[in-house]
Amino acid sequence: MANVQYRGTGRRKTSIARVRLIPGNGVITVNDRSIEDYFNYETLRVLVKTPLTITNLLSDYDVIAKVEGGGFQGQAGAIRHGISRALLEADPELRPVLKSAGFLTRDSREKERKKYGLKKARKSPQFSKR
Repeated sequence: MANVQYRGTGRRKTSIARVRLIPGNGVITVNDRSIEDYFNYETLRVLVKTPLTITNLLSDYDVIAKVEGGGFQGQAGAIRHGISRALLEADPELRPVLKSAGFLTRDSREKERKKYGLKKARKSPQFSKR
């Protein structure tokens, strides 16, 4: 069983994360940097680790993630989605736990496009009667 790894692809907004889970001791690497170096905010680090903590597998797997596009918040959400999918591949029995937490659902909210004649997607120019 040498060199066993589980893969998962996560998406959020415009971010795409390719995640690999390797049996190890809980080291998380994002774009060849440690998670502490990559994400400055503790809340984003906690967001990335939530699928592993909710399934009590935080110290069982090493996570290697390659993420591109979007900002830090979207990238953290994409990594969380990818970890959840990889955990599901590793152990299908975890599906009810991950599903009830909402980690398997792809967050489909995207930025709305700007329309012509408007300043932003919905903001219109100031109106004056006279």
